[in-house]
Amino acid sequence: MTDEPRLQAEPREGVPDVIDTLPAFREYCSALASSHGSLAADAERASGFRYGHDDWLVQFKRDGAGIGLLDPQALAAEGADWNDFNRAVGDAVWILHDSLQDLPGFNDLGLKPQRLFDTEIAARLLGMKRFGLAAVTEHYLGLTLAKEHSAADWSYRPLPRDWRNYAALDVELLIELETTMRAELQKQGKIEWAEEEFDYALREGTAPRKEHPIPWLRISHITEIMKDRQALAVAKALWTKRDELAREYDISPTLLLADSTIIEVAERKPHNAAQFRAVRSINERVRIQAGAEQEKMFERYAPIQRKIKPSMWKRIIQQALDLPESEWPVIESGNPQNQEAQSISAPRATRVWRERYPERLATLDKARKMVAQIAEDTRTPADVIIKPQYLRNLCWTDEPQKRDVAQFLTEQGARAWQVALVAESVSRAIM
Repeated sequence: MTDEPRLQAEPREGVPDVIDTLPAFREYCSALASSHGSLAADAERASGFRYGHDDWLVQFKRDGAGIGLLDPQALAAEGADWNDFNRAVGDAVWILHDSLQDLPGFNDLGLKPQRLFDTEIAARLLGMKRFGLAAVTEHYLGLTLAKEHSAADWSYRPLPRDWRNYAALDVELLIELETTMRAELQKQGKIEWAEEEFDYALREGTAPRKEHPIPWLRISHITEIMKDRQALAVAKALWTKRDELAREYDISPTLLLADSTIIEVAERKPHNAAQFRAVRSINERVRIQAGAEQEKMFERYAPIQRKIKPSMWKRIIQQALDLPESEWPVIESGNPQNQEAQSISAPRATRVWRERYPERLATLDKARKMVAQIAEDTRTPADVIIKPQYLRNLCWTDEPQKRDVAQFLTEQGARAWQVALVAESVSRAIM
């Protein structure tokens, strides 16, 4: 580590061109097959611009093959077979930062990593308080990356040189980072913990995508209207039409109608033309306030936005308001928005514990103190040692001291290393 990190402005071997033809793809696969060591990997999407979560650029680096910037959309049109890529890299370790962001997209393409090293997971296990890629490279390599285009429209073609530079830098240092961090994990006696976490992330990231049971309930701030069923009917109708149009035109839904506008309209329920005109946000094209370069990117979508007239939204709103009460959405009491919440029984707010079950709170405090001590002893953050919700769920149950804590934590989803580290101590603490 150095006191003053040095700027890594460009990849050492230069900024590569995009691989978007079958011959270039096969040539890169051949280079990967004859190279060695771990494979650095990353991906870029066009979230906020296009419909869906498709990868528009995937980046790789391997010693002996160099950096490859691959255009998966163009390669799909050319008939590229990603199994050629899988065979070329074999069982190499894939190095990613925050792998759960990129593994689902890789899986959709047909990429099949067999082993994983996640530099963000490693940073958390090693006790870093800041674990973004830039912070990690500064800490372990004494280098800071030139990062400027994270929110770019990666579906834009041809990709400008500085965008390609940005994308290449995302994988430029990952191989060195893995070497350094693996040695530190070994030194701290955490390498086996890390391997369990990597295996878990790989399974989670390559599992089939989990669809939300009621997709329109993902509208931001939907909780503000949850007690107003007619407002929910309006929100559902607007979301449904917006999603249909966004899919048709391949544009981000929020570029057609902002979530905040859906909530405002649902609350105000405009019944006539004057009330409708008073909702300014639904009568104006969605505009994004960003830097000049980004605003130019958004302007590419202005022709699509202009096709969607306010009168169409007015018609959808009126149809929703005309629905009989029997057709308004029914949200069952306690039905969670978040699918994961269905398995969570314990409240997060300490106030609820204190008011309803102070004795359970006392038990939870004992468990937390024990985990905090383990965290201090192992120089590992407490929330990495064990997910806080697992402890809450344990202590919210009747007579947790009579439970098999190890079995309970395992059923909650704790990994074997976590159970081995805390179960016995927590059992003693809550007796």
